[in-house]
Amino acid sequence: MALAQRCALAASHSAPPNPAVGCVLTSDEGELLGMGSTQRTGGPHAEIMALRDAAARGHSTVGAIAYVTLEPCSHHGRTGPCCDALADAGIARVVASIADPNPLVAGEGFRRLQAAGVEVEVGPGAEFSRELNIGFFSRMLRRTPWVRLKAAASIDGKTALLDGTSQWITSDAARTDGHAWRARAGAILSGVGTIIEDDPLLDVRRVPTDRQPPLVVVDSRLQTPPSARIFTPGRSVWIYAAEADAKRKAALERAGASVTVFANAAGKVDLAALLRDLALREVNEVHVEAGHKLNGSLMREGLVDELLFYFAPKFIGEGLGLASQPMPHGALTSLANALPLEFKSIEVLPPDFRVVARVQGRDRF
Repeated sequence: MALAQRCALAASHSAPPNPAVGCVLTSDEGELLGMGSTQRTGGPHAEIMALRDAAARGHSTVGAIAYVTLEPCSHHGRTGPCCDALADAGIARVVASIADPNPLVAGEGFRRLQAAGVEVEVGPGAEFSRELNIGFFSRMLRRTPWVRLKAAASIDGKTALLDGTSQWITSDAARTDGHAWRARAGAILSGVGTIIEDDPLLDVRRVPTDRQPPLVVVDSRLQTPPSARIFTPGRSVWIYAAEADAKRKAALERAGASVTVFANAAGKVDLAALLRDLALREVNEVHVEAGHKLNGSLMREGLVDELLFYFAPKFIGEGLGLASQPMPHGALTSLANALPLEFKSIEVLPPDFRVVARVQGRDRF
């Protein structure tokens, strides 16, 4: 199963919107027969790749054991059912980490394998598989993506100087690591203020990838410049507005954007509706790289699941923080009302360090 997990990790950047899955086939004596990972959307799943690998190595899979990090699918989607392919290949036993949360599968893959005479064991590596595919589980079970908010800050929590200058608080190593998190996301989300002030690319450049996540821009009044660098050939840009001036909308659509209007009672973009719409677009994970105002709105509305922080060994003093007014009712009057977080990992990326902290209870679905 450890080798299957490594295969799943290898698919984490290319698999979305599918879950990242790994599969390893062995003989009953433990000889490696074949292995595979989920391919890009529309391509073969991990089980099919492992069967092909075994065939390429000249191995028979009759009587073999399949170790797979997620329940083999049982429905006809972009590809055929993997449970049937395993049974047809003569697999005698399937060891799977966890059931597929997709309602189209949800145990049916296991039932069909058992009906075909295949022994099924479920459980080894379940926590790993769920964590690796937390966004897929979120989209299937909550009908909303997993939202991870990224920020780079000084050791005293400042993300920029008072004039907004933020390049570069953290090191080259931290920025490269940040691109790896971008690469696994289903979409990268930012605000129009960031687009206007920084004119960023907000793409994946520092790590290898064959998939650029769509860019989502929160832009209530459609102020995004059609000349902005985010508009690059072949990349999807989804702009969400609170009102749609026909002339501005047309200009942005000519630049390559898709414009959607979701307004709340305050005349701003309805962020909760935006996230639900992203789930319908098959986005599993949303990677947020925005300014303190949009960060504050997402935090205040309880829409952030996880925080990805990079801290530099610098003390700035006066400056801008992670979020403006992040709490729903203003400044706290009791520490007991602070937002409770759970540290998932702390890693040194010299000279900086990275913290992944999860809002307590957000993964209970």
